[in-house]
Amino acid sequence: MKVLANDGISQSGINALQEAGFEVLTTTVAQEQLINYINSNNIGTLLVRSATTVRKDLIDACPSLKVIGRGGVGMDNIDVEYARSKGIHVINTPAASSQSVAELVFAHLFGGVRFLHDSNRNMPLDGDTKFKALKKNYANGVELRGKTLGIIGFGRIGREVAKIALGVGMKVIASDKFVGKADIKVEFYNGQFINVEIETEPMKDVLKHSDFVSLHVPAQKEHIITKKHFDLMKDGVGIVNAARGGIIDEVALIEALESGKVAFAGLDTFENEPTPAIQVLMNGRVSLTPHIGAATNEAQDRIGTELASQIKSLLLTDKN
Repeated sequence: MKVLANDGISQSGINALQEAGFEVLTTTVAQEQLINYINSNNIGTLLVRSATTVRKDLIDACPSLKVIGRGGVGMDNIDVEYARSKGIHVINTPAASSQSVAELVFAHLFGGVRFLHDSNRNMPLDGDTKFKALKKNYANGVELRGKTLGIIGFGRIGREVAKIALGVGMKVIASDKFVGKADIKVEFYNGQFINVEIETEPMKDVLKHSDFVSLHVPAQKEHIITKKHFDLMKDGVGIVNAARGGIIDEVALIEALESGKVAFAGLDTFENEPTPAIQVLMNGRVSLTPHIGAATNEAQDRIGTELASQIKSLLLTDKN
């Protein structure tokens, strides 16, 4: 049985699959050549991340496929229901990358409140000639401790973000259409822990009272943060999107940044991936990463082994 990991898979995942008797191919096949490759090599399992799409045409054209796996949470690049209607198993790894995404959120937050994203652009250019001026420019940082973090979307990743925020000493408020409350367990290195119960609130209330906002919702057909939502926020708010592109109206975001309504934004995802708008990329108040929320060694190991476990459970059970 052959597995094509078209967007890559960790060595731990490869090892687990090979030990179970699967042949793992890690060739990166261009989207337009994927149907032919799958059929020519009799691929039974196709694993993707965000780069490869698995749409109806591919599903119809590749009768050998038994499993489609997404390394990560969102499956908006896969026609999930259609694949399942054809008897294909569709799997993902919703918990494996939560910690990594949450830590990236705080990388953007810590960087934003101390202007690291802008300082790292300007120090190489002017640090040797305008050191004192740059020091003055970046002298008005703020601390996260004691501030309020509003989390929009209180699923696995949102809760991991809450854990870090509570550990930093922030107040956490959250909004989620499907979650009424959640118990957040904050664990420490020596086995001690605290439990904090957080009840969700309407999104408009969270936006009004937050010093910083972090977004953790699935892909949407329409923006969920628009000009009217920025108008609700405090002046000087910071916002981070490490969820999906298109959640924020980027035109409204740039206007809010230029007016000072939003002090900074941290973006890991963009409306027009993989070609983000130049106005976003060039804005000095935006901290930028190229959709790397799950891109840590630890997360990729967890993703690989979790996918392998699910594939073995599905295909070896089916075979028996």
